[in-house]
Amino acid sequence: MEETLVERGKSSAAPMIFILVAAFHYLFRYIEFNKNKKGSINDTDVQLRAEIMQLLKEASGLSQPSTFAQAAKLRRMAAAKEKELVKNQEMQKKEVKSSYDTQEKILKISNISAYVVLIIWFWQMPVATISEELVQPFGKMLSWRAGGALRDHVMVGIIPWLIVFARVNKLY
Repeated sequence: MEETLVERGKSSAAPMIFILVAAFHYLFRYIEFNKNKKGSINDTDVQLRAEIMQLLKEASGLSQPSTFAQAAKLRRMAAAKEKELVKNQEMQKKEVKSSYDTQEKILKISNISAYVVLIIWFWQMPVATISEELVQPFGKMLSWRAGGALRDHVMVGIIPWLIVFARVNKLY
């Protein structure tokens, strides 16, 4: 009875490791997506845009030679407001990026620690068994630190298993 539980644990180890690697990969992608996404528009940005539009509208209405100086003044004010808007948006991007950078660092640390725990846990144990015909030229590489072949089956070690699934997840 105890041996069947151990066998069940081994047989479920491979999919669980894959799910863990995939989860970390998709969390990294989610953070990257949100970090590169455009920032949300706040009230000051909306107000600045409205003021810029109003100033440019007033300046375009003053097209007479006698009102040229006033129109130029309005355009300069609109340009100054645009610079202020750009500055506000850059500050928002920096704040958002720094917040996501800390989340990314925490996720990297937890990813590395999970890999280390898995490697220690499954160091000399096979994670999965695969038919030798499927992995004909790479059987020895996959069975590294997990033992040799067992009656037409290759025992897959934890390190090759993690490498293969990390690479597979990066493709998606």
